[in-house]
Amino acid sequence: MNILDKIIANKRIEVAGQKSLVSFSQLEESITDTPVNSFKKALINSKTGIIAEFKRRSPSRDWIFKDAKVEDVIPLYSQGGASAISVLTDMDFFGGDLDDLKNARSLTDTPLLRKDFVIDEYQLYQAKAAGASAILLIASALTIKETKQLATTAKQLGLDVLLEIHNEQELAHINDKVDVVGVNNRNLGTFVTDVQISFDLADRIPDEFVKISESGISQPQTVIDLQSVGYKGFLMGENFMKTSNPGKALEEFIGELMKK
Repeated sequence: MNILDKIIANKRIEVAGQKSLVSFSQLEESITDTPVNSFKKALINSKTGIIAEFKRRSPSRDWIFKDAKVEDVIPLYSQGGASAISVLTDMDFFGGDLDDLKNARSLTDTPLLRKDFVIDEYQLYQAKAAGASAILLIASALTIKETKQLATTAKQLGLDVLLEIHNEQELAHINDKVDVVGVNNRNLGTFVTDVQISFDLADRIPDEFVKISESGISQPQTVIDLQSVGYKGFLMGENFMKTSNPGKALEEFIGELMKK
């Protein structure tokens, strides 16, 4: 089993446990009609497209910022100019949970992406109840049929859908329920990162979808180069979270980006 296989196997056990604690009907009842800002529209209207990520650890680096608190980071991400914010909700491999997402929603109006390994529509309802604006579907973790089914349910719940791909074969997962297509420069099986993947796939993604590049971005010039080939969003986590003040790091990065 590679790392992704281990994460997905663990996720199936985790979701089954969550279902035993909170029934589907109870989860549905907890969903409110409180409107949230659109993830897709925020990227379309943004000059920088920076999606700042809140994560404490990753399988490739272990702990990045073990004691990071949502209340210390999320407001500063918003103030620093993040177009959207990604919140990791996987505990075992990334050190996050749904409470992080709920707390983040209480602290900002900036669109929030639930970043997790979605394998069950139950997780979509969780995301909606926690105040997410969008959810992530990872092509390498799903069949084409599963991707379409989950994307359809997400849209019915009023959630924007970010589909993540990593190679040419996964382009087949794109469907009309997807809002944003993200190219992950990190191979989730090996965790090797190469930004060139985003450049290679840029022209293969239909222009009707908002395009974002994920992982391995650390320089403003890389953002500018990716913008030149059609990308509107740039998901960045470790570059900010590895510092003592992620919000300040984001603000400084955007400041440098705007100078170019």
